[in-house]
Amino acid sequence: MGARLPVLESFPALRAWQRKALVEYLRRRSDDFLAVATPGAGKTTFALRIAAELLADGTVEAVTVVAPTEHLKTQWAVAAARVGIQLDAAFRNADLHSSADFHGAVVTYAQVGIAPQVHRRRTMTRRTLVILDEIHHAGDSRSWGDGVKAAFEPAVRRLMLTGTPFRSDENPIPFVSYERGPDGLQRSRADSVYGYSDALADGVVRPVIFLAYSGETRWRTSAGDELAARLGEPMTQDLIAQAWRTALDPAGDWMPQVLRAADARLQVLRAGGVSDAAGLVIATDQQAARSYARLIERITGERAVVVLSDDQGASDRIAAFTVSEQRWMVAVRMVSEGVDIPRLAVGVYATSASTPLFFAQAIGRFVRARRPGETASVFLPSVPHLLGLASEMEVERDHVLGGPKRGDGLDDDLLERAQRNEQASGELEKRFEALSATAELDQVIFDGASFGTAAQAGTPEEEEYLGLPGLLTADQVAVLLSKRQADQLAAQRRRKTAEPVPAPRPMSAAERRVTLRRQLNALVAAHHHRTGLPHGKIHAELRRRCGGPPSAQATIEQLEERIATVQTL
Repeated sequence: MGARLPVLESFPALRAWQRKALVEYLRRRSDDFLAVATPGAGKTTFALRIAAELLADGTVEAVTVVAPTEHLKTQWAVAAARVGIQLDAAFRNADLHSSADFHGAVVTYAQVGIAPQVHRRRTMTRRTLVILDEIHHAGDSRSWGDGVKAAFEPAVRRLMLTGTPFRSDENPIPFVSYERGPDGLQRSRADSVYGYSDALADGVVRPVIFLAYSGETRWRTSAGDELAARLGEPMTQDLIAQAWRTALDPAGDWMPQVLRAADARLQVLRAGGVSDAAGLVIATDQQAARSYARLIERITGERAVVVLSDDQGASDRIAAFTVSEQRWMVAVRMVSEGVDIPRLAVGVYATSASTPLFFAQAIGRFVRARRPGETASVFLPSVPHLLGLASEMEVERDHVLGGPKRGDGLDDDLLERAQRNEQASGELEKRFEALSATAELDQVIFDGASFGTAAQAGTPEEEEYLGLPGLLTADQVAVLLSKRQADQLAAQRRRKTAEPVPAPRPMSAAERRVTLRRQLNALVAAHHHRTGLPHGKIHAELRRRCGGPPSAQATIEQLEERIATVQTL
């Protein structure tokens, strides 16, 4: 006697996007279906509902889920069991077949890549639905992609899921459809898309407030030269990378100051209605992760949970942390994708990985909404590329084949190192020595707009932003940030009026950019109050008309052009 069929009436009510996508799926009845939905939107529930429909009507007899990590296998099996679908998370390639007690199995891409013939045989034995979770992993390596294709070509149905920007390499992803655009490049075609901005408007995900910290950094090169730079100022890519790495050094002052600020924010959230709120530090490597954990214990008096992918019991520690009251977790890879810890509300992005894919995976850990009004806060270095990604959370990215190579750090090499090798590079350590770094709050990014003026760590100006209420709607966040910025500017004007007026001095490029950014935000806020349009939409329209990156990255000339343009709207 096999496993009982799931009862459709027992399923939880679907969200609007899930219902729409389900109707589209059932209408098409095509072999392959690609659903793109922002992290936290409910891709798992959507996929399991489709599995239940196909099992119930006899279209399929079995379900195979392919997940990126071992931990996610367990997570999928638990979620499926809640709705009456029994999946074997302990299946190994040597088993060849699952017990009749199960509707199917959950495996990893690595498992399939090692022995695709095993999974092909299983797929051919029974009519099978294959759910490919985070399908971009099928492009990670030729063996994984070829394995997925060989194993699941015989499947009756294939449902592909992703919640993050696709990879920037040219490995075609099996079963994904590509269409050639007017520029001659092939782009992936999704059958259902539900982006972050849509989910935010529906209250499905939390608003994310990014707090970007700059500061002075000093380091010594392999030639013995001492260099100094201010994080966030225009520099060459090499200098940005070295200043960034110096800031992340556990022995400097930047990380302790940022961790102290992040913990203060976490305490505000806990006291303000999110009593079990937790924080996550995402580190570059294992050595840094352990050092950050020691810093957190020194700052908070409470030990942080450290999760490393090659440690035994890592999945158990994640599961225990999910339901505990502990405040902080430090991890390298294990929680970068798909792991569901809904109480995570504060993040510290303390890693050198900078691809859109990894950034979206990381931020996705904090956006899962539980009830109206919860907000998330992510602390990150004031690095132009990261500020751009923070400003463009709502941008949808397709997988592009044959595009030009980019030399701006957007390739996936950093992601591969972060995902596959968590050990610090000894060779790099020999060529570089961090000397010192200090932190100050540079700007706050929300809904594509930049707010605030520079504030030293530990000052009342910084506390104004760290003390934002923890229960706010997206509209309330925008209004409150605009008010805080206006109050800051008014206080600065009062101080200037009370002080003797010094002889004017030429402003540096960095000071000029800050001034123009404030002026642009004030004009955008005024336009918002006149028209009711969201700040993000106004900034997006200015970028459409004037070109260029988000305001956090824009040049002086681009900011001046946008200021002139918004005054004509």
